[in-house]
Amino acid sequence: MSTGDKINNKVEETKGEVKETTGRAVGNEELQAEGEADQAKGNLKQAGEKIKDVFKKK
Repeated sequence: MSTGDKINNKVEETKGEVKETTGRAVGNEELQAEGEADQAKGNLKQAGEKIKDVFKKK
């Protein structure tokens, strides 16, 4: 996994955490759900990149 991809995926996860926390704090369920979705998307991308790395090493 390239370092750039790792950084981008982590940024997406962090953005999602901020959105979720903000949404929860202000009672905005839509923002909270959007944050959760961003986090899930970032996690999924990270997992995909890790799988690619496994196959590159073999």
